[in-house]
Amino acid sequence: MQIAHTSVWRDSPDRYGRISRWLHWGMALLFAWQFIGMGLRLALGRTPLVSFFVGSHSSVGLLLMVLVLLRGAWGLSNAGRRPPHGTGWLGRAAAAGHRALYLLMVVVPLLALVRAYGSGRAFIWFNTLPLWGASPKNEALMAPANAAHGLLAWVLLALVAGHVGMVLLHRWWWRDQVAQRMVGRVR
Repeated sequence: MQIAHTSVWRDSPDRYGRISRWLHWGMALLFAWQFIGMGLRLALGRTPLVSFFVGSHSSVGLLLMVLVLLRGAWGLSNAGRRPPHGTGWLGRAAAAGHRALYLLMVVVPLLALVRAYGSGRAFIWFNTLPLWGASPKNEALMAPANAAHGLLAWVLLALVAGHVGMVLLHRWWWRDQVAQRMVGRVR
């Protein structure tokens, strides 16, 4: 059995490595789960289908928080090797868009975690790992998330849609290799 060369795991100026890709696409699936669930909740109200998605919302949110921190650490450890954003105003806009995505990917679940802690209810991650027990309700902890979590989550979705839109623009309009950095074959 041949062990894969370490260069396929790490990022390079030409493409993202396997770890970056797994984090990116795994998180994309989890965010899709979150947004589908909340979209169904808004559209359908409380139904068994909605409960299927929304019942795991807090646990998946915490998992996303952990993954975004791992992804950020991995990105920093590969900072000198990652594909560049490009030059000029378009490169600066891409870098700013990525920073905004990362910021919201931290802030949105962090607000929800603070709200969950302030709710006074116990939090058991995926019904297996108790993170904290029941305690007195703390409205001051809940207020920021009540005010901003949902709104910022929809802003995050808009940024994700913009991100996907730019990938499609690169692929089908400009016909450059930017999309291949994340979806192309890793060698």
